[in-house]
Amino acid sequence: MTFQTLCKQRYLGEGESTPFMLDGREVLVLWPDGGQPRAFHGVCPHEGQSLVNNSDFNGRVLICTVHGWVFDGRNGEGLRPEGCRIREYPLRLVDGGLVEVDLEG
Repeated sequence: MTFQTLCKQRYLGEGESTPFMLDGREVLVLWPDGGQPRAFHGVCPHEGQSLVNNSDFNGRVLICTVHGWVFDGRNGEGLRPEGCRIREYPLRLVDGGLVEVDLEG
């Protein structure tokens, strides 16, 4: 695994989504209410729409605002429709308050 620094943890908030560009890829970090931060590929699997620019997160679910697809913010699983998912990247919090992500993992 090749982890890269994404940001400082203080830039993330519980119940929020935070967008990033890293190595030319859209990355969306979701921090579900009562959970841990998770990093996802910031593109909807439906028609490749940007979730960085076209989504709404309420602390539990992520909604692609282009066509209404809905994903569980804890694991990226499709809720509407079922059977799809957004790709998750390994994410870790390291000493010094940094957030690292592995785009190849």
